[in-house]
Amino acid sequence: MSLVGAIFRREFSSYFATPLAMVFIVIFLLLAGAFTFYLGDFFEIGQADLQVFFRFHPWLYLLLVPAVAMRLWAEERKSGTLELLLTQPVTLWQAVLGKFLAAWVFIGVALALTFPIWITVNWLGSPDNGVIFASYIGSWLMAGAFLAVGSCLSAATRSQVVAFILTVVLCLLMLLAGFPLALDMVRSLAPQWVVDAISGLSFLTHFQAITRGVLDLRDVSYFLLSIAAWLFATVLVIDLKKAD
Repeated sequence: MSLVGAIFRREFSSYFATPLAMVFIVIFLLLAGAFTFYLGDFFEIGQADLQVFFRFHPWLYLLLVPAVAMRLWAEERKSGTLELLLTQPVTLWQAVLGKFLAAWVFIGVALALTFPIWITVNWLGSPDNGVIFASYIGSWLMAGAFLAVGSCLSAATRSQVVAFILTVVLCLLMLLAGFPLALDMVRSLAPQWVVDAISGLSFLTHFQAITRGVLDLRDVSYFLLSIAAWLFATVLVIDLKKAD
């Protein structure tokens, strides 16, 4: 774990060594605020909760998380530093986990900086803070799942642009699998168990369940297992492409 920690510290500090961190955080905060207070009609709804705030998170992550994920491994492969990293006394799992955790915590920092919105809703009314806290946890878990998908696809290509596009497309499919319109289309063509299976694979379905205020073990486990599976796939992809 000390090696994982060393990689984590190196990667996490690298975000703040360039304008990337500031640009990402500012864009995230501006979009989160705009979606909540303008597109979401926060004040017009007249409810002291953050449901409208979290409603836009999947779509925010769809654009912003792939921008973080695309550089995880594509940049290493393009610059040739991947080979240097693999010559160090560190396993592939340690490298993958360290880089992933650094990016995940970085996104968590951006998410935590939205706390003024939480303070605002408490100032305006008496929200259920337990529901809000659970929604923050669910949002961070969903961001981690997006990031793990992007990590695997970044490892599969030398191009950050290609990694970005592939991650957006795949994560969009994972979101739409739980969208009512998509499920209605499947329901008209397949039995209910197929509909339930597709819905159960959707990031959106599990995130929406958490935002209702219940940290169900099934929803938390889904995100954690998804992260673990995609990180395992990342290790396999890097191992297969070491000779490229």
